[in-house]
Amino acid sequence: MPMPADEIARLITDGIEGAEVEIIDLAGDGDHYRAIVVAEAFRGLPRVRQHQMVYQALGGRMGGELHALALETKTP
Repeated sequence: MPMPADEIARLITDGIEGAEVEIIDLAGDGDHYRAIVVAEAFRGLPRVRQHQMVYQALGGRMGGELHALALETKTP
């Protein structure tokens, strides 16, 4: 079952303090998303660690409930 965009955003904002999240449905199917995540917590971290923080916030839903998520992470 596809995961709603607002649920993805909620999980990320709950898991990364102060994160601002924009979710874009890439295919209109509720199964392929792009997430733009802006957080001070990313400052000084390599991109791979930033992405790991997002995946951790999603609590293991990648590849299951959440099929595809293109990530863009930034600092404010």
